[in-house]
Amino acid sequence: MTAFFNTTVGLPYGFAWFLATIIGILLIALPLMLAVAMIIYADRKIWAAMALRRGPNVVGPFGLLQSFADGLKVFLQETIVPAASNKALFLLAPIITFTVALIVWAVVPFQVGVVLADINVGLLYVLAASSLGVYGIILAGWASNSKYPFFSAIRAAAQMVSYEVAIGFVIISVVMWAGSFNLTAIVEAQKGLYGFVNGFGFNPLLFPMAVVFLISALAETQRAPFDLTEAESELVAGYQTEYSSMAFALYWLGEYANVLLMCALNATLFWGGYLPPFDWAPLYVVPGIIWLFAKILFFFFVFSWIKATVPRYRYDQLMRLGWKVFLPLSLFWVFLVSGVLMLMRVGV
Repeated sequence: MTAFFNTTVGLPYGFAWFLATIIGILLIALPLMLAVAMIIYADRKIWAAMALRRGPNVVGPFGLLQSFADGLKVFLQETIVPAASNKALFLLAPIITFTVALIVWAVVPFQVGVVLADINVGLLYVLAASSLGVYGIILAGWASNSKYPFFSAIRAAAQMVSYEVAIGFVIISVVMWAGSFNLTAIVEAQKGLYGFVNGFGFNPLLFPMAVVFLISALAETQRAPFDLTEAESELVAGYQTEYSSMAFALYWLGEYANVLLMCALNATLFWGGYLPPFDWAPLYVVPGIIWLFAKILFFFFVFSWIKATVPRYRYDQLMRLGWKVFLPLSLFWVFLVSGVLMLMRVGV
C-alpha cells in the first residue's frame, strides 16, 4: 500500500507510509470493533441455547442489534467517578486495557503478506503487549479506593502472572519447533505435517501444549471457570464495580477483544492459522482469512461452551493448576521438545 501511494499517487515516501499505516490500522480496528459487538451477541445466544433459553431476540431481526442497543445505553449514561478515587488513574485504567487489547492485533497474519507489522519478533511483541493488560485492572482496583475492586486487582495480578509463565514456556516449545518468532513463519512451518495436515496441534509432541495454551488462555482472559477477578458472589463486579458509562464499556470491549485475540493465537500457533486444515490443493482456493476466521469462531464457541457448563474454580484450585501442574509440565516439555529436535536435526 505504501508503494501504491508513493509511486502511483505520487506522495512523498514518508507521507505515503503514514497514510498506508493509518489505513491498515483502521482496516483491523473497525472490523474488530464490529466483530466484538457481534461476538457478544453470539456469546449470549450460545449460553441461552445451552440453558434452553432464547437469548436476545427482540432488538432487531433475531436480536442482532442487541449489542448496539447495549452500547448506546452505556454511551448515554452518566460517568460517575467516586469522590475518594484517584480520578486520573481511575479514568486512565480502562483506556489502557482497551488500547492493549487492540495493539496486539498488529502482528497477527490474516494470510500471507496481509499483516500490519510482519516483524521478526512478532511473538515476543505479543507477549510483551498482552502482559500490559494487567496494569489496567490493577490501576482500576487501586484507583477506585474501594475494598472489592482492590481485592479483585490483587487476584488479577496473581492470576495473570501465574498463567503467563506457563504460556511463555508453551510458546518456547512452538518457537523451537518452527525455528522463528515471526508469526507468519510459524504458520508456514505448520504446512504439510505428515504430508496432508496443517497444524502443530496434529503433532503428538505439541498437542499437549495446545491444550495447556487453550486452558491458560481462559485464565489469561479471566473467562470461566477462571473468572475469579469478577466473582459476583464474592466481589460484586470485581475491578469494574465502581465503573459506569463508557469507562465500563471500554473494559467490556477490551475483554472480548482479548478473547478474540487468544482464539486467534490458538489458531495461529497450533492449528495452521490462515492455512486450511488439510494440505490439499482445492482447499487453498478459499482465502486464508476465511480459514482463520472459521478457526477463531470455533475456538470462541469452545470458550463459550466452557463458560456455560463448567463451574467456577476456587482460588486455591486456580493457583494450584497454574503453579503445580502447568508450570512443571510446560517446563518439562521445553526439555522434551529440545531433546527431540536435537536428535532429529543433529543426531545422536
